[in-house]
Amino acid sequence: MAVLIDAHCHTVVAGELDAAAFELACTEAHLPAPAGTSYLDSQVGLAVRRWCAPALGLPRHAEIGDYLARRSAVGWRAATRTLLRSAGFETLLVDTGLDGPDRLDTATLGDLAGAAVREVVRLEAVAEHVASTGVDAAGFAAALAGVLERRTAHAVAVKSIIAYRAGLAVPAERPAAAEVRRAAGDWLRGGGGRLTDPVLLRHVLWAGVDTGLPLQVHTGFGDRDLALPAADPAHLQPFLGAVDGPVVLLHCYPYHRQAGWLAQVYPHVYLDVGLTVGHLGVRAGAVLAECFELAPFGKVLFSTDAYLLPELYLIGAAQFRHSLRRMLDAWRADDAISAADAARLTERVCAGTARRVYALAAGGQRRPVRRRSS
Repeated sequence: MAVLIDAHCHTVVAGELDAAAFELACTEAHLPAPAGTSYLDSQVGLAVRRWCAPALGLPRHAEIGDYLARRSAVGWRAATRTLLRSAGFETLLVDTGLDGPDRLDTATLGDLAGAAVREVVRLEAVAEHVASTGVDAAGFAAALAGVLERRTAHAVAVKSIIAYRAGLAVPAERPAAAEVRRAAGDWLRGGGGRLTDPVLLRHVLWAGVDTGLPLQVHTGFGDRDLALPAADPAHLQPFLGAVDGPVVLLHCYPYHRQAGWLAQVYPHVYLDVGLTVGHLGVRAGAVLAECFELAPFGKVLFSTDAYLLPELYLIGAAQFRHSLRRMLDAWRADDAISAADAARLTERVCAGTARRVYALAAGGQRRPVRRRSS
């Protein structure tokens, strides 16, 4: 089994979930499914029964009711440990922007997974924290830079969800200092809170670039707060042409082919298949193959984007390994790739490229990075 680094994920619920909460957590939906339907009657539901049921001692494809009963009988902590360890991770790169009192802390998550944990700092969450500290408009930019420097001292990446707040049509230019002050004044006078101002979002994005760490950007599908057409990574082209540090396009589906093209034409752009593979189930193989159509093989990274449920970690890892193996077996059967090249591609996408992009040594240790000045 190839070493696997989960290059973008979140923590999970610390406690028992009833059937309704479990079902909702398997989706990007906000509301329960209508009467007579179930979100688990889907590719994700099939994947839970295929990959997770055996890990908890049930037959493959056991009924979902039987699975949930076994999960409850085992207990959430034991089930979480078993499912996470069955996924076989070396390192987890955890976006801490969705932490909460009902979630596992990252140290416990790593302990249950048997994996090293490294932090990905969510930029918008840091900006919103800075706004809550009493800073004024004139001091906002400097305060943000200072807090980011401290917050990222041991992080491996920063992450932006600008796609959710304003879309990905980001201009190439940094906003001017006067624009930032005016926008910060308007935001702070309104009490701060959820950051949606496009000028400040651009400034926060560039502040992330200035940390010198890889920048992860949510693209493609997500929950319904997202305007999906505005999350096409092709909209980022002007911004991508203006930066030179690593930019990792997360998720991407259904725009994964656009992301593959961007990864080909910009040397610092990478495509991460997280969320996509885990949600597509048996169709993951077709989309994974499309990710490899244009993107250089050393520009594709694995992650799960798992959130709330340890099942999503195991599904993401197991479905990815299965789909990648089937794809490469088909290439080998067609004499399109040698066994040695297939093994090299596997090592890169599973762990090697993540080590290079995120400056990780063996075992998940972080190598020093050079900070970029603005």
